[in-house]
This record gives sequence, structure tokens and C-alpha cells, in this order.
Amino acid sequence: MPPFFAFLHHVAAFALVAALVLEFVLVKDELTLASARRLRATDAVFGLSAGLVLAVGLLRVFYFEKGADYYLHSVPFLAKISLFFLIAILSIYPTVVFLSWKRPLAQGRLPDVAPAKLQRIRALLHIELVAVVLLILCAALMARGVGYFG
Repeated sequence: MPPFFAFLHHVAAFALVAALVLEFVLVKDELTLASARRLRATDAVFGLSAGLVLAVGLLRVFYFEKGADYYLHSVPFLAKISLFFLIAILSIYPTVVFLSWKRPLAQGRLPDVAPAKLQRIRALLHIELVAVVLLILCAALMARGVGYFG
């Protein structure tokens, strides 16, 4: 069973990263009706992937793998969880903005978005991407037992 949960965790993590990269690419260009719709859908995939990563990750920590005591004494694990929650917090603003586009998109209209708002979203997505890279580094360190103090 642990290999299946490891697989599921990794697939969800790759989907999360892919969705985040796609959001970053979509928000870089001029906003169109099609790209706004794609951003909403991609953000939904991002959110679902994040939920799955968290749920499966917690199952792995508490029921499979090495056990909670091991992970809670691992500096890279604690950093990884902190980065995951930082990404989650940073993603709130873009998600709220994308969700606010529901009505205009349903009416076939482009949402009225100030350039400064799109710039803030771009900046947040960029920070999230950097945090994801650091999270992956922490995962590699954790998997090798680096920083374990138990």
C-alpha cells in the first residue's frame, strides 16, 4: 500500500506544479476570454491537486512510511510543510480574483481586471514557483535523511 500512496502523492504534486506553471504562462500574456476561462479551470486543478497532495501526504506521514515521529524531527520536512502552506496562502489572492470572473465569463464577457491586479497575480505566482522549487529541494533532502534530529 505505501508504494501506491507514494505514487498518488507524486502524481498530485506533478499536477500541482503543472497547473502552477500553466497559470504563470497564461497570466503573462494579454488576458483574453479563452485565457481567462483557462485560468479558472487551471486554478481549480491547482486547488484539487493541492488538496490531494496534503491529504495523501498526511496519510503517508501518519499511517505509511516512517511514521509521524520521524517526520516531525526532520528539518527538511518541517521546511517542506511550511513552504506548502506559504504557497497555499499566496494562492488565495489569485484564486479569489479568478473566482470573481465567473459572472462575466458566463456572459461571454472579458472580466474587467486592472493591469496592477494582473501584475500582483504574476508576482504571487512567481513567488509560488520559487517556493515550489525550494519545496522540491526539501523533499529530496528529507528523502535522504538530511536534517533529521530525532
